[in-house]
Amino acid sequence: MSDPEVLILGSGAAGLSLALRLAQQGHVVTVVSKSSLASGSTLWAQGGISAVLDADDSLENHVSDTLVAGAGLCDERAVRFTVERGPAAIRWLIEQGVVFTQEEGDERGRNLHLTREGGHSHRRVVHAADATGRAVETTLASLAGSHPNIRVRENCVAVDLIVDHANKRVLGAYLLDIETDQVTAIAAKAVALCTGGANQVYLYSSNPHGASGDGIAMAWRAGCRVANMEFMQFHPTTLYHKDERSFLISEALRGEGAVLKLPESGERFMPRFDARGELAPRDIVARAIDHEMKRLGIQHVLLDITHKPATFIRTHFPSIFAHCLELGLNITREPIPVVPSAHFTCGGVMTDLRSRTDVDGLYAIGEVTCTGLHGANRLASNSLLECLAFAEAAAADLHERLPSLPAPVALRPWDDSRVTDSDEDVVVSHNWLELRRFMWDYVGIVRTNKRLERAQHRVDLLKQEIQEYYGNYRINAGLVELRNLVTVADLIVRSALLRKESRGLHFTLDYPQTLPEALPTILPGRAASH
Repeated sequence: MSDPEVLILGSGAAGLSLALRLAQQGHVVTVVSKSSLASGSTLWAQGGISAVLDADDSLENHVSDTLVAGAGLCDERAVRFTVERGPAAIRWLIEQGVVFTQEEGDERGRNLHLTREGGHSHRRVVHAADATGRAVETTLASLAGSHPNIRVRENCVAVDLIVDHANKRVLGAYLLDIETDQVTAIAAKAVALCTGGANQVYLYSSNPHGASGDGIAMAWRAGCRVANMEFMQFHPTTLYHKDERSFLISEALRGEGAVLKLPESGERFMPRFDARGELAPRDIVARAIDHEMKRLGIQHVLLDITHKPATFIRTHFPSIFAHCLELGLNITREPIPVVPSAHFTCGGVMTDLRSRTDVDGLYAIGEVTCTGLHGANRLASNSLLECLAFAEAAAADLHERLPSLPAPVALRPWDDSRVTDSDEDVVVSHNWLELRRFMWDYVGIVRTNKRLERAQHRVDLLKQEIQEYYGNYRINAGLVELRNLVTVADLIVRSALLRKESRGLHFTLDYPQTLPEALPTILPGRAASH
């Protein structure tokens, strides 16, 4: 089989929209997915996609809301670039066949229903009931799976990028087949990292297990700068239940009037922390919940929407209603126990507005990146918008560049002749758990220098142990992900230690004030710093 023009690592909204845009222009691409094609964090996204579609709203309002949420650290050029592409991105999805929720009554069929989420001054979140990500992902995956120009490699994980360091150019990637544990080298004219975030670095996360920071770690090893890794977003409301660890309770519930209460007293506590109450940005709501849980020694707080009509709740939030009901919780009659969990990686691989990284031919799109859109805290429902806007930009740039990029070259096969099979896989599972636990304890919602230094010490020990294991034994998917997670943990802790202030998602008791000047935290890539 001939080499693809573009190798796309990841099959969420970023990867599939890039693949379809390129394929529809005649380019041959390969899409790599860790599991089935329709998988990843996009599938789990409930809320929606922010775009200015209402006559009472404006692009300036959306820009302003994004800048406020980003706590001074957004790149306004990137914000405007993304926001301006919102309406066209929604139209493109509708053209691909995505079905969004319509307004009821006379407006049905003419206008999309828009909801409002925390940090937004207007209703501007387009959604497909409360399962927007599923509607987007399954539609795009179906189109990609049947397109003659798109090859699909399922159940594969990227091990590392193959880079010509002399010319600082990407040549392809090594892929591990999860079912056979065989590694193959795939050459391409260009590679696109659409691998998502790194939120599995924490014990509690709303993300699927594949969110192990693979693209960030691979890009850093290849010599790309990473930025703002200290800004890890914790979603305020994940379901607290003994049988369910990562089910997200969408921000849209609060947008439609749900309130946060304390379990014993029933007190609504958010107005004590912010005038916007439950509609304050995520970092403020998550910190408020964390504060109340620590103050009172409680395991969760309550999210209450029972004051709304039962038919409204079932119609607007069918997935959440059905899932909670399966667990014995009727949200039309009783409040939902919720806790914060790691949700979104605001920092990542630095790119320009064409999605180019520091390595020639290497692109990055979506949560894996730091484009400047999110700053110190992402505004709700800007994440899928970022995937779509920058996939369009990357596709346009690649379409123009591909004819002149060097043809793929023969790559050195993966060499595992000097390693053996491990009989101690427990090392991987033990280190995985240890890493995620101390990151949750020491590098979570509220930080201190002492906690961060403890985390750095443990990261250093684990890095050494994992690298030794990686060098001596045949790899499997668990080891590949663990190696990437410890790399990303190191980047997060180092970035957090460098920031001598509290800003957005990074809150430290040692530096509670915000400095007058907002500066990004930029770490050089490993190849550049060695």
